[in-house]
Amino acid sequence: MTSQAYLSDLFSLDGRTALVTGGSSGIGRAVAGALARAGARVVVVARGKEQLADTVSELTAQGAQVSYVAGDLGSRAGVRAVAEEAAGVFGEPDILVNSAGINLRPPMGELGEDVWDTTLAVNLEAPFLLGQRFGPGMAERGFGRIIHVTSQQAHRAFVQSGAYGVSKGALESLARSQAEAWSPYGVTVNTLVPGFVMTPLNERLASDPEKVAALAARTMTGRNGLAEDFEGAAVFLASRASAYVTGQSLFVDGGLSVH
Repeated sequence: MTSQAYLSDLFSLDGRTALVTGGSSGIGRAVAGALARAGARVVVVARGKEQLADTVSELTAQGAQVSYVAGDLGSRAGVRAVAEEAAGVFGEPDILVNSAGINLRPPMGELGEDVWDTTLAVNLEAPFLLGQRFGPGMAERGFGRIIHVTSQQAHRAFVQSGAYGVSKGALESLARSQAEAWSPYGVTVNTLVPGFVMTPLNERLASDPEKVAALAARTMTGRNGLAEDFEGAAVFLASRASAYVTGQSLFVDGGLSVH
């Protein structure tokens, strides 16, 4: 067997279908592109049609099979509508990536119920509902991959973690619960844990050069993350290569968490 054939057999996503929320920007967009280039048919979900169209146009120009569904993951009805529309594009997904997130960080003493509800709805409840919709089907078919994008705040509190940190910590617990339920049937569930990544979600911090430099200095690589740093990890977790990896948190953070 040639090295190309071996690697293709191990990591290829040919014949797979993926749904990626938050797939029009940042880490989600990089992951959607990686899965598509690895052979999966990908449905990208986000709110903004213009960014979605740009993402799909870019990837289809590279020969990928990609489509999009515009929708709001901030309500149960919105999540259910998105799920049904997405499943109608290429069929029921084999791979679910929950990358959509909201990052509202008022001081804890000023954290109101509106911010709490909005944060938990998008960051935790939407991944739960999408898992309930697609996880059992994956288990019935004997193959599935669920990947959640979490945060350093799932493990440690800093820069006013607030409701955001709570939502991401709970999302890692959700991953373990889903893994317990469905991994006996071929469905692995894992989380990707970024460090500080220069994405629109981190626009507030990214606009402060001193903080950006300080965060880079906390890593072992000497730089902050880029969205494309997640491509290889996402393909690994979505492929046959990760069949015995489940319930885990994979840190893609340049060593920030252990430095």
